[in-house]
Amino acid sequence: MPLDFNKHFAVVPTEFKLKNNTDCSWRMTVKLMTGRVTLDQGWATFAIVHHINIGYMVTFKLLTPDTFKVIIFDDDGIEVVNKCGERGEAFAARD
Repeated sequence: MPLDFNKHFAVVPTEFKLKNNTDCSWRMTVKLMTGRVTLDQGWATFAIVHHINIGYMVTFKLLTPDTFKVIIFDDDGIEVVNKCGERGEAFAARD
């Protein structure tokens, strides 16, 4: 996450929910490393299921203090759409 991301929080949550463009949700844990917030558990599964490759652009919009809307664009700038049924259950969040 950008370095100034932390300034939006009194205390950075240890878990966030990522919602994709079909409103499926995924839980992510985060960790603070040398003042930076990084996505931890759940991110690798999310990236694999959503077929995120080098050259893709991933945007994050903070919806609530613990929920991000995530939109993924492929290397041609086309939005990637994944159905909920394509996800693994390891870190899928329940709404």
